[in-house]
Amino acid sequence: MAMTEHPATDGSIITAAVLVIGNEILSGRTRDVNLPYLAVQLNEIGVRLREARVVPDVEQEIVDAVDQCRARYDYVFTTGGIGPTHDDITAASVAKAFGLPLVLNPEAVARLEAHYEPGTLNEARLRMAHTPEGATLIDNPVSIAPGFQIGNVFVLAGVPSIMQAMFEGLKHRLAGGAPVLSRTVAAFLPEGAIAKGLGALQDRYPGLEIGSYPFFRQGKFGTSLVLRGTESATLAAAADELRALIRSLDAEPLETEPA
Repeated sequence: MAMTEHPATDGSIITAAVLVIGNEILSGRTRDVNLPYLAVQLNEIGVRLREARVVPDVEQEIVDAVDQCRARYDYVFTTGGIGPTHDDITAASVAKAFGLPLVLNPEAVARLEAHYEPGTLNEARLRMAHTPEGATLIDNPVSIAPGFQIGNVFVLAGVPSIMQAMFEGLKHRLAGGAPVLSRTVAAFLPEGAIAKGLGALQDRYPGLEIGSYPFFRQGKFGTSLVLRGTESATLAAAADELRALIRSLDAEPLETEPA
């Protein structure tokens, strides 16, 4: 599915995937913080993150992940693998996924030339100026070397401060749907006690996502119940039914937090 830069804004659900690229994530040497950031930011503009993958620095695995996700979702965001070293192969892999040549982008070269001292823009640094042919650059106000967009795929840096600055600069390119709202109701009840009633509630509200998350607090077991959807009135009605369900099980609902 080849998506345009601006998917329809007619109320349809807009979806995204994130590909976190890098052996350092898989080895545990680096803790990824980009995924939580992107999940929050995308939700705020009405884009639903449907899938996230951690992909090693292996060309074919990156190609396969990009191909699968760009066909399935409106937007794909990759993080990592666009630096100056030999294992930074994201740009080449994305070019291969699109069947495009990897070229030295003149605009990216100009930005790097303006940033580095004369004579210091070596071959390694020039690696960061390569993009698939026809790609649109994504500004990098932190360290200059840009990311890029090709089709519905946005290729971002792995360093969190740089990735976040890049994303802030490209948000205006994204068209989202209705922002996803949530309500949380908690109770000192085990999941098993509320499971049947919660399933029935989900059946009555198929447009909502309802999840249960156990906790241990004040020496007691309990469950946090999260309702997510785009219509505040529907969320409020479901939350009221959930409180009634909890009371029917001889427990008191804890504070409900709108978000």
